[in-house]
Amino acid sequence: MSPLSREAGWLGSPAGSRFEADDGSDNPFVRYRRLLWAHRRFAESGRTERDFVAAAERLDRRVAEIDGRGFRVTPTWPAPELSRRLGVELWVKDETGNVTGSHKARHLMGLALHLEAEGAAAARRLAIASCGNAALAAATVARAADRRLDVFIPPWADEGIVAALDRLGARIAVCPRRPGEAGDPCFLRFREATAAGALPFCTVGAENVWTIDGGRTLAFEMIGSLAGVGGLDALFVQVGGGALASSVVQGFVEAADAGAVARLPAFYAVQTEGCAPLRAAWERLSSLGAELGMDAALEAAVADPERFMQPWAPPEGDTPQSIATGILDDVAYDWLPVAWGVAATGGDVVVAPEHLVAEAHALARRWTDAPVDPTGTAGLAGLLAARRDGLVADGARVGVLFTGADRGA
Repeated sequence: MSPLSREAGWLGSPAGSRFEADDGSDNPFVRYRRLLWAHRRFAESGRTERDFVAAAERLDRRVAEIDGRGFRVTPTWPAPELSRRLGVELWVKDETGNVTGSHKARHLMGLALHLEAEGAAAARRLAIASCGNAALAAATVARAADRRLDVFIPPWADEGIVAALDRLGARIAVCPRRPGEAGDPCFLRFREATAAGALPFCTVGAENVWTIDGGRTLAFEMIGSLAGVGGLDALFVQVGGGALASSVVQGFVEAADAGAVARLPAFYAVQTEGCAPLRAAWERLSSLGAELGMDAALEAAVADPERFMQPWAPPEGDTPQSIATGILDDVAYDWLPVAWGVAATGGDVVVAPEHLVAEAHALARRWTDAPVDPTGTAGLAGLLAARRDGLVADGARVGVLFTGADRGA
């Protein structure tokens, strides 16, 4: 069990020692409802299980009307051709067919169910800072829930994404950098909006911990898919802001605590050499852990996170660069649960050089049918780097996530 509190980003499970799945439904929010805090909050507000299922299915139908697909369990499949080339037994969790083409909508659907559970006033605006998959997911789910959304984007945002956001009814705020301003101007404007009363509708657990609730369903699905073949030896998850990795780590740990997983895989968090703030924080944390012990180091990180997690300072002052554009966050906001998971399972924070980021994408497109983009294969790039460095043994059973579709494919 993690020693981290909810304030430090650890959500925990409302089901306690139980791991319950309703295999009669392909909707993950119905299948794993008893593991979700949104479901618990419905019960606490005096509503029934039938009320929760009805709300989840109603929102899902509306999402399908807007996006052309609703929420369904996404596949975890063996990748024999990649396995032969990498010397491991590789399993891929494929999110390219998810709502809006990435894992991001899982987080936002979980948040939408929390808004329903809490009876949040429909008049309150929602807010997110994003110009990519998270923004599209937020705009789609917000429209399905009949809620108004403000999206804070940079001046260089992709025109196609901006047009899609406009079609979905989002109010777009372009955020140029102000003179002398440090940090992401979009995130700063987002925080100004939430301070003024907007609800954070984002994939950053540090801003709204309930975003982890829906993200955990990805881990639950992997566990279910792998139940017949045994556990993973290692699991590689790419990290930008960190909500995906935090969700996956927490889902696996909760399943292990409930006895649904016999052993935890070694967790490997993956960043690119063009933007690796988590790696720098991990080195600071590990150095202190060598002196005081990792538990004491984590306590210090909870008390003073900015001592460890600092904005990425690229060499020579350049902006972060990688073809894996979706994980170029200059701060890994949800880093503490990820760091704990890495430390507790004997994993590592791996930095993939750019040539391996490109190689991983090429391998995935050549040897699988998934229409995945370079961000989506960054976890695979981390596996290539780990194999190069001898961190993963020959024949190990390894999991990666293909997190998003290539919109130009």
